[in-house]
Amino acid sequence: MDAFAQFLPLILLIVLMYFLLIRPQKKRERETAEMRNSVRVGDEVVTIGGICGRIVKTKDDTLVIEVGADKVKFEIMRWAISKVEVKGEGGKKAAAVAEPEEEASDAANKKIKPKRMKKADGITEETTAETFANAPAEAAEEAEEVIEHVEAEIVEDPITKE
Repeated sequence: MDAFAQFLPLILLIVLMYFLLIRPQKKRERETAEMRNSVRVGDEVVTIGGICGRIVKTKDDTLVIEVGADKVKFEIMRWAISKVEVKGEGGKKAAAVAEPEEEASDAANKKIKPKRMKKADGITEETTAETFANAPAEAAEEAEEVIEHVEAEIVEDPITKE
């Protein structure tokens, strides 16, 4: 009985590790394998390298995906897929089973895209004069010198002769 009491904490620790570590990991591996085996032509996938593309052809262990606006096609292994997005009803994409680690990291690592700057519609001498009217006198003089210098550099176009 004394020997059993000495091994009881070790046995409990092994059982606890099985239920907390080993069993959930095997469940994740099973779900990932099921997700990778259920891909079809037309599904959009993300590889473990971060390449996004649409499946064009499936084989036993490989997939041919189409990437980018140029529709470049290349072959990848099935195990290289990290996430699958299945096209759902109404043309909208519905995220299929993905690795739980990926979902958590995607939510945490969302990047904010910078705003695009507006292009200036034709700047004329009037707008530059108005802009520099409020500037100090020295800045206005420098602006006028720049405008004169640019006007002096304009050369006749030999083709149109204007």
